[in-house]
Amino acid sequence: MPKKKYTKSLKKKTYPLISIITVVYNNAVHLQKTLNSIYSQKFKNYEIIIIDGNSTDGTLKIIKKNKSKIKFWISEPDKGIYDAFNKGMKYSSGDYLGFVNSDDILLPNALQILSEYIKKYPNIDFFFGAVKKHWGILYGYRPWKIFYSWGFYSSHSTGFFIKSNSAKKVGPYNLKYKYSSDYDYFYRMIVKKKLKGMGTKKSELFGIFNRGGYSSQISFKDHFREEIQIRKDNGQSLLIITIIIIYKSIKNFKKLIFD
Repeated sequence: MPKKKYTKSLKKKTYPLISIITVVYNNAVHLQKTLNSIYSQKFKNYEIIIIDGNSTDGTLKIIKKNKSKIKFWISEPDKGIYDAFNKGMKYSSGDYLGFVNSDDILLPNALQILSEYIKKYPNIDFFFGAVKKHWGILYGYRPWKIFYSWGFYSSHSTGFFIKSNSAKKVGPYNLKYKYSSDYDYFYRMIVKKKLKGMGTKKSELFGIFNRGGYSSQISFKDHFREEIQIRKDNGQSLLIITIIIIYKSIKNFKKLIFD
């Protein structure tokens, strides 16, 4: 299928303009609900960027149906979700950018809360909003945990927003990592570039992360293997990496054997 593209001029209003990147592949079932959740935002100064991986299930019909409200969309084969993220950042023009995957929901107050944090803390590079997942609400930001755990933040989709200029300092998602390139991105962002971040309160909920998306389909074994590689590639202490391997191998023995 040839590449499809639609752009719509958007006159920048008050600061900040927030770019919302939605990547999708064959998810016509949920895409409209996700778009509706963005339209329902009380804070209206946003643009929507949709990156479709050449869907064949009716996703394009939904995109075209909504094209008057979309700043930019493209449909073409890609190299996976992280390649799509990189494209989305490339075509964004906002002061801040964030990701709302095509089966997740952005709650009505999300961008309003974010804009208030941005104005109150102008020197902060990125924010993690509280996100509801099927087991509970994840919130806060604990950067010291990144050296031994990935449980230092709420969520990538619906929860993570970063200054566009700061995102350029971090660079693109590394396509070497098929399953966990967002972890590598955060490691570079926090440890390598030493960018400043902040988390919202538990009550300041940004979105709902739907179980069954891309990350839910990845086995623990694949996640674990790539996590170790990411830590090695970023030059983390081999002693700490060895301790992590031993601890997680014991704790998740059944998953490693039967997953």
